[in-house]
Amino acid sequence: PQLPHGHMALPSFWKVVEDSLQQSGAQLRAFCQAFETVAPSPGTQPLTPAEERKVLSLVSKHGPDKLYQVTSNTSGSRELDLTLLRGQIVALLQSSDTKGNTSRWLVDAGGTVGTV
Repeated sequence: PQLPHGHMALPSFWKVVEDSLQQSGAQLRAFCQAFETVAPSPGTQPLTPAEERKVLSLVSKHGPDKLYQVTSNTSGSRELDLTLLRGQIVALLQSSDTKGNTSRWLVDAGGTVGTV
C-alpha cells in the first residue's frame, strides 16, 4: 500500500512531518497545562505541632533525605500495611516491601513501621 504522502518530494515530506510534530507538541503542552490546572500537584500540607515533633523525630532517626510526604490517602489491606492520610510525613526505610515488590515501600510513619 502507498503511504498518503508517498508522492511528495523528500524535502516536502519532511516539512509535513516537522509541522505535524510541532502541532502534536503544542497540543501536548496545552493538555499538560490544562491537566495541571484541573489537578494541581499536592504541594506541601501544613503540619500540626504533634506532627512537627514526629517529623523532627523522623529526621533525627533517618535523615532529611529519607522523608516523603504522602500524596494521597492510603488504606492498608494486608498484614503490615499502613493506613496513611494525605500530607503525612514518612521516612523511607526500603524502596520495596519485605518480599522485594518495588511498588510498595517499607516506611516509618513516626513509630509505626509498615508498607505502603
